[in-house]
Amino acid sequence: MSDRNLPGKEWLETLFDLAGVETSVEVKPESDCYWLVIDDSPLTSEQTSIAIGSQGAVLDSLQYLVNTVSNLNAAENEQTAYTVELGGYRVKREAQLRQLAENAAEKARQTGQEVEIDSLSAAERRQIHTIFKEWTDLETESRGQEPYRKLVVRLK
Repeated sequence: MSDRNLPGKEWLETLFDLAGVETSVEVKPESDCYWLVIDDSPLTSEQTSIAIGSQGAVLDSLQYLVNTVSNLNAAENEQTAYTVELGGYRVKREAQLRQLAENAAEKARQTGQEVEIDSLSAAERRQIHTIFKEWTDLETESRGQEPYRKLVVRLK
C-alpha cells in the first residue's frame, strides 16, 4: 500500500481540513506500524498544544480514532497500526516513560516491594509493559479500574 493510499493518513488530513487547520501529514513506516507525523510548522503554539492536549489526551484520542476508523471492516490480518505524532510529543514522552520504568525497576529491586505507577493512559501502560519485557527479573501488571488504573512492578 503506498503512503498516499493509507486510510489513516487520509482520515487525519481530512479531519484537519474540516477543522479549518491547514497542515499536512507525513508517513514514516516503522517495523510494526506507520507513524503519522503532523506537520506543526503551520500551526500556532496554541493549536499544537490543543491538538496534543493535557498529558497527550487529545493526541491519544486522535490516534485511537485513526486506528478504529481506518480498520473498520478490515480482516484482522489486513489491519494497519498507526501512531500519531505532533511536535515530537511521542518521542519525548517515550524517553520520560523509559526513565519512569527504570526508576520503578531500581526501586523494586532495592526494596523487594511492589512499586505502583499511576497517572498513565492505557497506551502508556502498554509501552511500560513492553519496556519491562527487557528485564527478566521483574514483572508488571495493571490493577484497578479506569480512571484509577495503576501499573504495578514487582520482582518475579
